Amino acid sequence: MSEQSAVRAEYRIEDLAHHSGATVRTIRAYQDRGLLPRPERRGRANVYGDSHLARLRQIADLLDRGYTLASIKELLDAWDTGRGLGGVLGLVAEVQGPWTDEEAARITRAELDARFGGDPDEDAVREAVELGVLERIPGREAEEYLVPSPQELAVAVELHAAGVPLSAITGHLRELREQVEHIASRFLEFTTEHVFARYLEHRPPTDSDAAEAATMVRRLRPLAQQTVDAELARAMRILATRHLQIHLSPEGPPSRDDETRPVPVPADTIRAVQALVGPEAVAAFVTAATEREVNKRTLDTLTANAFNSPTVQ
Repeated sequence: MSEQSAVRAEYRIEDLAHHSGATVRTIRAYQDRGLLPRPERRGRANVYGDSHLARLRQIADLLDRGYTLASIKELLDAWDTGRGLGGVLGLVAEVQGPWTDEEAARITRAELDARFGGDPDEDAVREAVELGVLERIPGREAEEYLVPSPQELAVAVELHAAGVPLSAITGHLRELREQVEHIASRFLEFTTEHVFARYLEHRPPTDSDAAEAATMVRRLRPLAQQTVDAELARAMRILATRHLQIHLSPEGPPSRDDETRPVPVPADTIRAVQALVGPEAVAAFVTAATEREVNKRTLDTLTANAFNSPTVQ
């Protein structure tokens, strides 16, 4: 090793900021929070070393992974006491990795318009980007898009070719996404309670517990999708058969009674609600208040009937 390479690197705070990508203000804030060791004092100067630079890069990596500064401090404290971060970061990488074998693709704007009938629809593209069905590529925003799930885009193409308006497709996707996220949340709660709780007894988990949990994530990863696939197939078979029987019956399908209908509301009431929740939330507030009153009256009626019943002593 040459004498020059053996010399320990030293940085002023401005140099440390330049090499790490953090600002001077951020570095000082990390020091105040205990995330970054204090520099060595030499006369009137503060001197930082490679360990400070490595710590700043570590913090940046954990922030990119979605950790809060409070969680990062816990992890770094564990690292400093010799408990290690390797297993934890491996667990994070396993959870944040792809949950599907599907590979993203690219599509040009011309190809996109052609697949949806050849007529450009700026509103539909904007909604697709908002939903994450399309992602803009920096520098090529108007020419090319990334498609995280080509299968999802292909479904939209087929539905549109079958006559479903694009606005209905995006509306259906929003509704479906809420329901699927609820299913995913319940699966995570279920597996956390019955499987992962034992690995998370320590905060942060030990290196070995985190490594075992990462292995368990790999084992359980396909189970959620397999279960949903099986249950969706079962539900579709039952409901599609029932749906077909209804539509083929001599009486025809029942009339829909879930359509919105105008109801006159006094202007003073509308103004009062607007002042309370804002103009955008008036309809939701009136709906919720009405449902609450209906439920209350239903409960009152059931209670009264129960007490008037001869079986109640």
